[in-house]
Amino acid sequence: MARKNTLPFTVSKTENFFDRLGDYVGDVFYDILPEQGYELRDEQIYMAFQLENAFKNKRTIFAEAGVGTGKTFVYLLYAICYARYKGKPAIISCADETLIEQLVKKNGDIEKLEKALGLEIDVRLAKAREQYVCVRKLDAITDTTDDEDILRVRDEIPAFVYDTSTSMKTFERYGDRKEYPWVSNEKWEKIAWDPLEQCSTCEFRHRSGQTLNREYYRHASDIIICSHDFYMEHIWTKESRKREGQMPLLPEASSVIFDEGHLLEFSAQKGLTYRYNLETLTNVLTGYMGQDVREESLVLVEDILRVNDELFDMLQDSAYEVEGSNRLEITVTRDLRGLIDELYQKVQQLLEELVFDSELFTMDDYHIKIIEEYLEFFSYGLSILLKDDEGIFWLEEDVNATSLVIMPRLVEDVLKKEVFSLGMPFVFSSATLSQDGNFSYIAKSLGIDDFDSFSVASPFDYENQMKMYMHYDDDKKWSEIGKELLENQGSSLVLFSSAKEMNEFRTWADNKQWPFNIFFEGDQEISEMVQNFQRDESAVLCAYHLWEGLDIPGKALTQVIISSLPFPPKDPVFKAKHKHALDPIREVDIPYMLLRLRQGIGRLIRTKEDAGTIHIWLKEEEEQYLDEVKQVLPVKIQ
Repeated sequence: MARKNTLPFTVSKTENFFDRLGDYVGDVFYDILPEQGYELRDEQIYMAFQLENAFKNKRTIFAEAGVGTGKTFVYLLYAICYARYKGKPAIISCADETLIEQLVKKNGDIEKLEKALGLEIDVRLAKAREQYVCVRKLDAITDTTDDEDILRVRDEIPAFVYDTSTSMKTFERYGDRKEYPWVSNEKWEKIAWDPLEQCSTCEFRHRSGQTLNREYYRHASDIIICSHDFYMEHIWTKESRKREGQMPLLPEASSVIFDEGHLLEFSAQKGLTYRYNLETLTNVLTGYMGQDVREESLVLVEDILRVNDELFDMLQDSAYEVEGSNRLEITVTRDLRGLIDELYQKVQQLLEELVFDSELFTMDDYHIKIIEEYLEFFSYGLSILLKDDEGIFWLEEDVNATSLVIMPRLVEDVLKKEVFSLGMPFVFSSATLSQDGNFSYIAKSLGIDDFDSFSVASPFDYENQMKMYMHYDDDKKWSEIGKELLENQGSSLVLFSSAKEMNEFRTWADNKQWPFNIFFEGDQEISEMVQNFQRDESAVLCAYHLWEGLDIPGKALTQVIISSLPFPPKDPVFKAKHKHALDPIREVDIPYMLLRLRQGIGRLIRTKEDAGTIHIWLKEEEEQYLDEVKQVLPVKIQ
């Protein structure tokens, strides 16, 4: 087996790396893989040639390749070899935090590639902070709860976390969501890191799970796998973290692969999102008031806290629910805008006062730095709100807090500057990147002016492997879906457009007896649930996030039921897109729905041996889109 960090082929001083890489890749796909029992695929050869040019010329490329083309093997091979050549890891950015485990699962593509080529691949996962337990929150809740699931997590926290006399040499990685599969998503939120946590002042910050895991993945030599959201958070916080003496979330990369890259724009918007909580500003400024500060500053702080309270009261009074979304819509009235402007001006004044305070040396620099950092963050978000048409905003409420969320409407300018000007290979890989073969829509939304692209169709014989049925929604829909599950003896994936829709089905299904297990997204850690579903060949998996990335070949998944056409929610983000489209239905809603529908259908046939059935349910008002739907279906409706 080839050692880590060494190229799987030799390059002499007189040879060109890319010439030798091309020879090696040719040997892999023409000889080595077929000898290992893998089929020789023309689609892989073509894709390899296209990717070689992208890596050689440091280009951005849209690689649209259908299910079964073996695209993952191709981009892995180039990413690993190029990483070893450059001495920097490749980053593979996946669609969703819940799916990054799929690439490294047992018998997954990375393990298969290692065995087939005799490689030892150093691959490490970089997960978002929300995927790690927060010891401070866990400690607080264990004093007041008798929940056995949460107490079990507390029992599994390593002893060194609380024993400050232990040396760093004895530290071990811990705290990953995946280590506690018995905890539901609802309970996990109570003990996981969240944006309201002030890590910089936490006594556990050097012993926290996310800190130790970050130190581990940062030293990967071949591949770091993260989510789109995490990669974008890295991009947006990179410079500010450097200014504050912190390391960026990810190390410098040799190349970046965006798997399911069609979802990157949404992650870019989320990465640039500003989230403000009433209590956080209060806590930061209360800490400031406890320092030795001047009278002028104290009066200003009291004014800011008063206006902030008034602002959140007004927001809560005016916000209203949106069906299918956890985002509460806000209407910006003249009074609301006046409060936002007043708050913005007072925060700017306080930032100026902090300059005087620092020069008087009455407060320590570290404390001033934390306050300045938060106030600048808060101030910038308010400035977006005050500009016409630049921000999208909403309110989120849970049992712990109410948060004002502000998202920029357009991200292409920032992406162009901060990402696609870095002069390295960027590969977008997905079965759904273009609209009728045109890649300009996705390129424009991401600020990409110059790119390469290609499309490769799936090699599967869908006519013989798949049957497609269309149904129309009525009062008996759940009963009919229940019959479809029973007739197929389980082995099904049911995809819903929202958590609300899934829970409506669950309420109905919980009153019935089923001869198989039904798993619902959110009840367990997602990768554990997917493994359980795959092992239990008669089980049913109900989900609203797994339209992309789920790879379950064989008998465990022989039926996909799409409960309704996956149109976008009518929330503030999509309302903003509607507002700036000439024909919102044609330009925003239908492209989104068709892309997601194609992805959902793609969950069924994963190998040439697979066969099964697709059931699509349409609401009465959706029948008008039947022609558009039929155009993207791989087979005719029965």
